Amino acid sequence: MSPPKLPIGIQAFSEMRNGGYAYVDKSWFISDLVAKGKYYFLSRPRRFGKSLFIDTLDCAFSGRKELFSGLYLASPEAGWDFTIKYPVLRVDFAGGALKQISDLINRLTTTLDEWEELYGIEKSTGDPGDRLLSLIPKIAKKTGKQVVILIDEYDRPILDNIGDISLMQEMRDCLKNFYGAIKPLDLHLKFVLLTGVSKFAKTGIFSGLNNLNDITLDMPYSAICGYTQQDLETVFSEYLQRFDRNEVRDWYNGYSWTGDSVYNPFDILLLFSKGVFRPFWFETGTPSFLIALWQKKPRLPAEYDGLVAGDELLGSFDPEHIRAETLLFQAGYLTIRSFVSNPYEGTWYTLGFPNREVREAFNRQILHLLQGDSETVSLPVIREAIESANYVLLRTVFHSFFASIPHDWYRNNPVAKYEGYYASVVYTYFASLGYEVIPEDTSNKGRVDLTVKTRTGIWIFEFKVLGIDKSGDESPLDQIKRRGYAEKYRSDQRPVHEIGIVFNPETRNIERWEI
Repeated sequence: MSPPKLPIGIQAFSEMRNGGYAYVDKSWFISDLVAKGKYYFLSRPRRFGKSLFIDTLDCAFSGRKELFSGLYLASPEAGWDFTIKYPVLRVDFAGGALKQISDLINRLTTTLDEWEELYGIEKSTGDPGDRLLSLIPKIAKKTGKQVVILIDEYDRPILDNIGDISLMQEMRDCLKNFYGAIKPLDLHLKFVLLTGVSKFAKTGIFSGLNNLNDITLDMPYSAICGYTQQDLETVFSEYLQRFDRNEVRDWYNGYSWTGDSVYNPFDILLLFSKGVFRPFWFETGTPSFLIALWQKKPRLPAEYDGLVAGDELLGSFDPEHIRAETLLFQAGYLTIRSFVSNPYEGTWYTLGFPNREVREAFNRQILHLLQGDSETVSLPVIREAIESANYVLLRTVFHSFFASIPHDWYRNNPVAKYEGYYASVVYTYFASLGYEVIPEDTSNKGRVDLTVKTRTGIWIFEFKVLGIDKSGDESPLDQIKRRGYAEKYRSDQRPVHEIGIVFNPETRNIERWEI
């Protein structure tokens, strides 16, 4: 018997169930959400299955019981009544470009026209918000049922125009008016869900709809989108057995919103289809406004890996005062590794790259931005140097790279003269190769600046900067030896390489290389 088909690009629940595709049952979440509340908001990165979940909700409220055969929602425990068929109104901003305010108004107008025609309601006039406020009670009265509203990619009109402040504000005001019309309709509504990438709390876009329950960081819903490890080992078992489980986990798992960690479905499906490990999700495109934002206030990837943030950083997005950390988290480039919560300090999250795909690809992107049009030694040469322990070639590689960084980078980056900057650049290089890189690696005698683990060895780096470092005349290699930084790795079968590097802030390059 052949394995189920891989649902690459499939977002229709009916096609998934009728077409012989592998399907991960998310219907428990539907039962739970409806049992506990009415108004919800969910933020997840692109290509994580939000649209499929929206369509599954549509089918459930539309009473399509046959599609749920064998799934949780059709079980007696769920208690779902498929005989009740609710009118479901969907708004989807995922497709098409909205490059001016008239595009958005026309999209909403067309959607409202279709609803009026579908339910035989007399055509209304006014702005989209006023029309929605008038239409919902009429549909509820005509059908005798409360209405379900499902809005997918609610923030797309704003995100697509984030570089144009005035247009973005127009889009925001229009959406604010439209979404705000939902709140007074409580009596006529059964269920409301808005999904998107970002949460625009500070823009006031939800000021008229302030009764939404934001479940983005709620532990029970961490796996509402994405595949868990159990999903891979059951639904995709025939595909998974062709690969090393640890490698699959290292490459694509690790996304967490305070609960169960998940895989990005897009990556998993393409891995199983093509049989090769590649940054499939990352290659679908990094938003241009994210790159532009980073270039205005550059920060090396090592500073994001282990970043501690509070709710004010993760919980909302202000496009007029953008913080790169917020955007990186909401877009999926950073995830929650751990968190602590208590009544005295509130909740604090430790962020980091979710997996090898993002860590490697993001660092390569930053390397490209760092060196601009300069020609440097290729990444395969660096891999050859470190795997063969060719110290001379490795020094040549890094000397060449530091020489290629444009002067503007140093002028725009106030930390570029300090030890941490040089350590971060080296981190970026090794992380872009997929190696396990540990900044500020802790031992019982202190912290080594950087540890890099490869297949053939463990590399310990200590950095100093002439005229800046305050530790006296001790060489970085002597410090490694005196403090016994390598002792924790002596039991490892791989050889340990100890490297001390002294940088010259005037030449912005390597002054001494100690082995």
